[in-house]
Amino acid sequence: DYDFLKGCEVYSARIDSGVSNQPMSREEVYRGAITRARKAFRKNYYDLSFGIESGLIEIPYEKTRLLDFGVCIIYDGKNNVGIGESSAFEIPPSIVQKVNEGMDLSQACLEIGLTENEYVGFAEGIIGILTKGRITREDYTRQAIQMALIPLENPKLYSTP
Repeated sequence: DYDFLKGCEVYSARIDSGVSNQPMSREEVYRGAITRARKAFRKNYYDLSFGIESGLIEIPYEKTRLLDFGVCIIYDGKNNVGIGESSAFEIPPSIVQKVNEGMDLSQACLEIGLTENEYVGFAEGIIGILTKGRITREDYTRQAIQMALIPLENPKLYSTP
């Protein structure tokens, strides 16, 4: 789909985000994505690095309800050259309660019996369970990456004079 990326090689790595295991604010999710992108970048090895993080945010005017969303930051060694978010979805109240007690999403899903997979966040994710497979964690991560690629696809529109 992305002609400008043809011939690129992609490497993945687990990079510590520097934020909590369960980010609980938009600022913390962005900080985690930026940290991952910058730590993953290796001058003279990579042209770009991608930092991906997801987390929870309160719904404005509905402070007891939470949305899950993902962020992708693309870094070129000097600047964040692409920033994108995935769509967001509401977390069920029983899981919100467990998260508010200190659990992360995977632990909360296990605790309430939504899954038996302790690594659900690395599999289909809670989104995969809630949508019965229509949308998976991979889909929602892909969406954040696609949004972050927009400036790279349209450099004339995003370059600074």
